[in-house]
Amino acid sequence: MNQKRILSFLRQVMANNNREWFLENKKEYEAIRAEFERGVQQAIERIVTFDPEIAHVQVKDCTYRFYRDTRFSPDKSPYKNHLGAYINAKGKKALRGGYYLHFEPDHCLLAVGNYWLPTNILTSCRNEMMGNTAEWLKCVENKEFLKYFGSDETNSNVDAWDQPQGFGLAKLKTCPSGFPKDWPHVKYLRLKDYCCWHAVSNTFFEGDGWLDEMERIFRAAKPMMDMMNSVIDDYE
Repeated sequence: MNQKRILSFLRQVMANNNREWFLENKKEYEAIRAEFERGVQQAIERIVTFDPEIAHVQVKDCTYRFYRDTRFSPDKSPYKNHLGAYINAKGKKALRGGYYLHFEPDHCLLAVGNYWLPTNILTSCRNEMMGNTAEWLKCVENKEFLKYFGSDETNSNVDAWDQPQGFGLAKLKTCPSGFPKDWPHVKYLRLKDYCCWHAVSNTFFEGDGWLDEMERIFRAAKPMMDMMNSVIDDYE
């Protein structure tokens, strides 16, 4: 995949985020969009080898519009400054977890899991990890998971996405109501989502060799995601 060309265009969008410029450069947008979608197809084909649940997913099911919805935003820039694809067996809007690829200059990343859950499902997920603590810890405290998603939790002043890697985009400040505050692994009860992410370089997706590393990163998070999906799927 030609990541350099994709990011070069996105940098230009960031500097010229207006319809006039975009219309003049629409052919380049179509070219880099096709390049990105080729990479998404490659990702799907690789993920299927270890997660057959997504075998039916097509590229069009995973990608997002490049045009921003500005109706309720003070920022009226018409275009996004990134390209993203969310590969999920039940669709982009599903509650269950999936695999995410994000292309943005100096902020490319891979992510696994879900991004938002209602309170009743969070409660069930928390009960699951407390009822099967050993299995949960095996998923999130093994060497591979910590290699790609471990983070410095003392650095709380930095926005989650701005950290090079981590687990949990949003967290409660204290233990959720109804759960034991003295549980040794209470930090997992405080999570409001089960998303883990790993930042990659501006050259990570160049060529085709990135698929091997992507697979290693996604495989490291899959057991955690599977455990939470086993609960979430009961609600969908």
